[in-house]
Amino acid sequence: MISTKGRYAIRVMIDLAENKDNGLIPLKDIAERQDISKKYLEIIVKDMVTAGLVISASGKGGGYKLSRSPEKYTILEILEATEGPLSPVACIADKKYKCNRKKICKTLPMWEEYNELITDFFGSKKLSELASAE
Repeated sequence: MISTKGRYAIRVMIDLAENKDNGLIPLKDIAERQDISKKYLEIIVKDMVTAGLVISASGKGGGYKLSRSPEKYTILEILEATEGPLSPVACIADKKYKCNRKKICKTLPMWEEYNELITDFFGSKKLSELASAE
């Protein structure tokens, strides 16, 4: 399940994409437009800054903006920046995960197929598509 953190991160990125020509956007403005607590958004944008998805500047005139154009973002990378890997099971999410049953696991192919569906779906959705949708 995608948490509110991941869903709100997408909303923040859409907001930044739709306001990309307005320079740095104060977090309070995003919070008001998106009806999300500013305190909660601070946690979310911190992850997004760390992931390099947004640029931040503090002080007077500070705020946030996209680090690249909206068509260069996938929804997958936004979700993974806030949610972590979306893989359904540990043996796929973490390549270093040691599973003694991997060679005989009858469910692994199903999990791999499901993981591919998730990755392909969210990886094919561009931020620009959502930002331009009415």
